[in-house]
Amino acid sequence: MDSKFDLVCIGMAIMDSIIRGFDPEPVSVRGYRAESGSLNVGGDAVNEARAAAKLGLRTGILCSLGTDPAGDIICDELASNGVDTSLIIRSAEHPTPITTIFVTEDGNRKSITNMSHKYNFHPEQYCSAFTDSRAVILGSLFRAPFNDPDVIRQVLLAAKEQNVLVFADTKLPNFRKLTLDEISDSLSMIDYITPNEDEAFYYTGHEDPEAAAEVFLGHGVKNVIIKLGSKGCYFRNNEESFMIPAYRMDVVDATGAGDNFIAGFISEILRGSKHESAFRFANACGAICTTKIGAGAALRRREQVIEFLEANPSDIRK
Repeated sequence: MDSKFDLVCIGMAIMDSIIRGFDPEPVSVRGYRAESGSLNVGGDAVNEARAAAKLGLRTGILCSLGTDPAGDIICDELASNGVDTSLIIRSAEHPTPITTIFVTEDGNRKSITNMSHKYNFHPEQYCSAFTDSRAVILGSLFRAPFNDPDVIRQVLLAAKEQNVLVFADTKLPNFRKLTLDEISDSLSMIDYITPNEDEAFYYTGHEDPEAAAEVFLGHGVKNVIIKLGSKGCYFRNNEESFMIPAYRMDVVDATGAGDNFIAGFISEILRGSKHESAFRFANACGAICTTKIGAGAALRRREQVIEFLEANPSDIRK
C-alpha cells in the first residue's frame, strides 16, 4: 500500500516579523527607522513543508500552534500551498512562537526568540501519523521539541521501524543544550543531517567542513550535508565527498534559503535522483528563495526550478 505522504515535516512553526534595512541611529528618544517590515510564516518545519508541497510532494506537517491569530495565519498559509495540516496540534495554553528577524543589506540576519519557542510538544505520541510517509524531516534538531534525547530517539525508532527515510536539519540551541554524545544512540538512525557551517563547528569543534563531516559520520550518521551559505555546501558519506558551489545571486533576503535547499534535495532524492543531480536542483531552490523577502515568497513550483537550471548551467564539482 502506498504511504499517505511523501514527506512529513516535524518541528516548530513560528511567525517571523522581518525587519529589513534597520538603521541603528534613533530618530527620537524611542524611535528607529527601517527600510521595511513584514510578517511571514516561518520555522524550519513550515518552510520545508511549504517548499516541498510546491515542488509536488504529498506533504504533511506535525507541529504545535496556539489558538491565536498567528496560528490561524500559519495554518491558512500552509493549506493554501498544498500542505496537509491535519497533524497540527493546537492549544490555547501555548501561544504561537513569534521571532523578530533583522535582515542586513547583504541578506544576512539576526533573530530574537522568546519563551514561547521553548515549548516541547511530543511528536513521538503521533507515530502512526508521521510513519505513514516515505520520508520524515526533523526540523531544528537540538531545539524544541528535538532538544530532548528521549523524544529524538522515540521519533527516530518509530521512523526506522517503518523504513522511513530520515533527514535532520539542525539549529544552534536557544534554551536547552545537547551534545552529539548525548544523542549518540540516535544519530545512527539519521540518513541525512544538514547543519550549516556555524552549527557544524559548534557541534564538532571543527571549522573545516571535511573534518566536521567526519565527526558526524563517526557518530553513525549516513550522509552529511554542510551548508556554507554563499560558498555552496559540502557533501560527504563513506563512499564519496564533494563541494557543491552556490549560484551567484543578488540576494534580497536569505531567510529560509537553507530550508528551500533541503526541500529541493528531498524532492529529488524521493524521485530517484543521484546525489549530484539532487544537489544541483536543491541549489537552485535555495538560490530562488533569496530573490524575495520571506522564506516562501519566491519559490512557486518545480517547473520554475527546472527553468532556472536550464538558464544557469553549472559544474557541481568545483
